[in-house]
This record gives sequence, C-alpha cells and structure tokens, in this order.
Amino acid sequence: MKISRFSLTAALALSLLTLPNFSQNGSGPPRPTTRRDNVQETVHGVTIIDPYRWLEDQNSSETRAWIAEENAYTDALLKGRPGRNKLQQRFAELQQVDSIQLPIERGGRYVYRRRLASQEQYVIYARDGLDGKEKVVIDPNPMSSDHTTSAEMQELSEDGKVLIYRIREAGKDEFEMHLFDIDAHRDVPDRLPAASYFSAFLLPDRSGFYYSLMTAEGPRVRFHKMGTDPNEDAEVFGKAYGKDKIIGVQVSEGGHYLLIYVSYGSADDKVEIWVQDLAGHGALRPLVNDIDARFIGFPGGDRLFLWTNWNAPRGRVLAVDYTQPDRSKWREIVPEQTDVIGGVAAAGGRIFVNYLHNATSLVKIFGVDGRPPVGEFKSQALGSVSQISGRWQGKDVFLEFSSYAVPRTIYRIDSASGRQSEWARTRAPVQSDRFEVKQVWFNSKDGTRIPMFLLHLRGIKLDGNNPVLLTGYGGFSLSELPSFRANAVVWAEYGGVFADVNLRGGNEFGEQWHRAGMLQNKQNVFDDFAGAAQWLIQNRYTNSGRLAIRGGSNGGLLVGAAMTQHPELFRAVVCLYPLLDMLRYQNFMKARFWVSEYGSAEDPQQFKFIYSYSPYQHVVEGTKYPAVLFVTGDGDTRVAPLHARKMAALMQSFATLERPVLLRYETSTGHVAASRSVTQAINDDVEQFTFLFWQTGLEP
Repeated sequence: MKISRFSLTAALALSLLTLPNFSQNGSGPPRPTTRRDNVQETVHGVTIIDPYRWLEDQNSSETRAWIAEENAYTDALLKGRPGRNKLQQRFAELQQVDSIQLPIERGGRYVYRRRLASQEQYVIYARDGLDGKEKVVIDPNPMSSDHTTSAEMQELSEDGKVLIYRIREAGKDEFEMHLFDIDAHRDVPDRLPAASYFSAFLLPDRSGFYYSLMTAEGPRVRFHKMGTDPNEDAEVFGKAYGKDKIIGVQVSEGGHYLLIYVSYGSADDKVEIWVQDLAGHGALRPLVNDIDARFIGFPGGDRLFLWTNWNAPRGRVLAVDYTQPDRSKWREIVPEQTDVIGGVAAAGGRIFVNYLHNATSLVKIFGVDGRPPVGEFKSQALGSVSQISGRWQGKDVFLEFSSYAVPRTIYRIDSASGRQSEWARTRAPVQSDRFEVKQVWFNSKDGTRIPMFLLHLRGIKLDGNNPVLLTGYGGFSLSELPSFRANAVVWAEYGGVFADVNLRGGNEFGEQWHRAGMLQNKQNVFDDFAGAAQWLIQNRYTNSGRLAIRGGSNGGLLVGAAMTQHPELFRAVVCLYPLLDMLRYQNFMKARFWVSEYGSAEDPQQFKFIYSYSPYQHVVEGTKYPAVLFVTGDGDTRVAPLHARKMAALMQSFATLERPVLLRYETSTGHVAASRSVTQAINDDVEQFTFLFWQTGLEP
C-alpha cells in the first residue's frame, strides 16, 4: 500500500485550471501542508503505516495550528460560493420556527421543552393541567453568549414538583445534573458536577435520587440523599463491571422497586436486570443475568413488562410479577409477530407497541391481559412515531409523528377512551403535497432485499441526471425511519432526490437484521450502501457525477468505507463526526462500548475483518476520490475527533482543488446535535449543502 504524497505544487497547478471562482494566475487558496511521520507498527503480522498519528494529540500547539489552517482553507473554498445566501434564507425559514417537544406528566403537571422562532435554545416550561397557564422553568438562552449551553429534562418527581435537568456545554456527552423546585421557582442546592451520566430517578418523597454514571473505574449506581455532599454519595451497584458496560437505573411508580439495567456494550446483545424491593427493604437480586438477549423494562403497577428479543428476534413483550419473579412464571403479553417491534411504552394502564412495518410505524395498543389490540395509531402519511410518553397511573399518552416533508406533530391519546387529538404541531413552511415519498427495494451483493425511501418533487424525470443525496446508518440496532429533515426538504426543493436506505445492522427487521451487519458481517452494510448507489444509477435517477453521500458517527464510518471501496460511484461526501481508523478506535473516549458491535483489532481474528474495511488504511495514492467535507470538533467527546483529523490529512495529500478534501473543525459544538443552537444548526446545514450543491452542480 503506497501512501507517499505527490507534489503539492503540481496538484495546485493542475486543479486551478478547473476550479471556479479563482483566477488563473494561481491566486487560489493554498492547501494546508501537513507534517508526515514515519510511524510503523506490526499488528498480528501486518505492517501498519500511520503517518499522521501525531494528529491524535488534540491539544498540542502543532495540532491546534493545523486545525486553524484547515478551517481557513475550508472558509476560502466555501464562504463565497454563489447561492449560499439563498440556502441560508431557506434553512432559516424551515428551522427558525416555533417548536415544541413531547411533554412529561406527573401529578397533573405537564413539563416540556418549547422554542420560539426567535430563540436559539429550547426552554423548559411547565403548566398545571392540559390547559393551564404556561410558565418558564429553565431558560438556557442567557447562560452563554454563543448559545452553546442547552437545558434538557432528565426526570420529574412523581408529584410534579421537582425537576432533574441537565446543563450541557458545547454538545458534549458530559453534563451537569441540576434540580429545580417548580413551585418555589428556584434551583435546589443539590447538583452533580459534569460527568457522563446514564440516568437518574427521584424517590416519590423527594428525599433523594438514584443515578448512574461512568467513572474512571467503570459504570456505577449511586444514591444521593438530598442536602448532602455529592462526594459522599453511597455507591449502590457496579463494582463488578468494567468500562465496556453501560448501567441504567429506574424507580417504579410509587417507589416500591429499584431496577438496574446492565448492557454489555452498545450492541445490546445482552442486558441484565437487577431488582430491589425498596419498600420491603429487600436485597438487590438478579431478575435475569444469564441470557444473551436484550431486555428493556417498563414498570406497570405490580408488574414489570419486558420488551425482549429472547427467543423472538423481532421482539415480544413479557409480564413479570415482582412477587413471583421465577422465570417459569413469566407470561407473554404480546407475542412475536411478522413486523418487528421498534419501541414499547407502558402508559395509562396499557401497553403501547410501536411496530415497524417495512420501516414505517404502526402503533398498536394492548391491554395487560394479552388479548388482541384494543386500539391503534396509524398515520395517513408514510412516516414514523419517534417517541411515546406517559405514566402507568396517568390517562394521557403522547406520541410524536413526522415524515421527511411532514414536520413534527404531537398527538394526545386518552388511554381510557382511545380518543386521539392533536396536542401540538411544528408549523414549518413546507408544502408537503409538492413532494413524493416512496419506498423501493433492490438486491444487495449477496441477494438480500434492501428497502430504500426516496423523497423528491412530484413529476421528476428519470433522465439519469438528477442530483442525488444518499444516506444511511446501518448499526447498533438503530432503525433509519422516515422523519422530518429540513435539509432533505431543501435538497428536494431544488430538484434533487433524497435517498435514505435501510441497511443491515439496524433493527428494521429484527435482531437477525442487526447481526447481519455487525462484527464479521459489517461488510454487508457497505455492500448494501453500494447496492443502493448502483440501483439509483441503473434506474436513471442519477449518475456517478451527481451522486453524493452523507453520514454521521457510525454513518460516518459508512460513507468513509463507501468512498474508499467505491470511489468511482460518488462525486461528493459529507462525513460527520466519523469513526475511520478502526484499528485504533477502541483506545479512545467511549469506544469500549462499541467493541460488542465492531470487534477490536486487539483480537487476532477480529483484526482480519476490521482491517479489511477500515477506511484510514485503504486510502491509496493515485485513486480519483470524491470531494470530501469532514466535520468534527472539540465538543465531540463520544467519537474521538482524531479520526476526521487523520483522514483529512491523508486524503488531502492526494486531493485536487477540483475535488477538494476539506475539514470543518468546530471548537464549540459536539456529537449531540440536538444541543446545538438554531443558528449553529442552520450554519452547519448551509455549509454542508453549499459544498454538496457545488460538487453535484445544483444551483440555488
């Protein structure tokens, strides 16, 4: 594998002849030069060359200077591009709108987040009763001058009086935990310092709360007694588990039971559940810790409902009596069906099951006796239900629905009568009837049938010349479902086709679909994605000169592998917060969580299949790669930004100005996209789509 860089001077001289908007006298922006080391190591008998390992040091003065040069280069190529102002205007119209999120109801009080069109961050509000007067609880907008501080709801006390909320800076995974007395309208003195917390639940009498977090030793559950020093919080659980495990905590309504969930990494292929009878002062005992399957619990009165794929790859729901927890007494409430279960909620004395029918939502409502559904929520549009909220002893259940060109609508369901009504709607200026959303199917490399959603204007011509933006995810049992995306709407409004493919590795068709795209089967995901691109070309939607791809996080790995395995298929790539050096990923930040999904190069057998696709090791000199925009930043404390830094440097050494390799490195945003200010979200979309429009020939 040759990775020596060719002449920067020659590359600039050739590419300036074809780059628009720069004079032919050589006044285009010089590409940053990146020092190249001769780092080599032998891993399981294979020589690995890593010329940009020095860029792994995020805080060195040399790395920081290099980042500044990269940002300046990206600015020089993108800031002045024609049509950018029109994109800015349209993205602002779609995103600077009044917006409201799903409420939490406790004790007749409704707490939710809402953002006015003029605000940068969501504000937490409360109202007493459905039609009560709205009052501000927490407004993060004044908390930082650049609006990078967000406030998020964590949990509400059973009487609705005290809110646990999160304060997050710059999109980081770590956040502070605060408590707010809603009646007194003031913060409670108790707070937890910034850390990676998983969950927190108050006791009904508000005397304290259980919480789980990641420590230097591994995940732990602690109990905080109100009014005491958090440094003295008692450790309840976790000493037996290392940093590759995730632990969540929950308290049942009424405070009778403590539930602890131990997930064996992010693949969710094994989950333990431990239960403690708090009211009876019982010991903490395992409910299940010896089955390699996913278990997610939903307390409901004197029972715990389990959503599981144990002996049911597409999912089922079991009921467990706390007083008779023996496995022989578990009862099946909702059996496995043809459609996979995508989500479950126990609310209003009912079991709400969100089925995925060919990757679209159908919510069925079951009673606790296991009889056929007593009702259902079925939308008229091809879309998805992303969240269901409610409490077991309440009667109001809320769910959120959207589609690619249909903004978020929140519906309220009366669990007693089954009546449903619209509670709130995001009124973004979109003419939904202008668009067509359809689902197509194609055969992947091994013959597996793969579905894909397409969004475009009605009446599109299949002349093989439409700009197409293809995206997907394919991992961690996460489903890629039709939901509102402002950038998809903008792309389609200007004549493009937005394509969203349901790759193996997700949960669209159950655990077998997930396992077909993880560990030694990860290549299936990349083959599915390439198959989608080939289908779009063969069916005259587009051609390789107008086909772009975009993906983030695990989806960043997806597009990284796509462009190194099939550079001939794509014209442009937007690679967001990606994993790219898969031989070293497990050494950084939270990546130990993901070993159950990807494997680790530390294992000789797993090294073989990881090395076969790891994008950073498969950049080859002389290959005509697509234009690439990498996006990452200091605030990403989940996926180490070093992946994008190293890959940008390596690919840039072979790039031309006609097909540039750019890096946008943010210093105040991170992996958690939902925490970005509206202005930042708009600017992100504008820059990425300015790049995509330029490279695919779309003109606003």
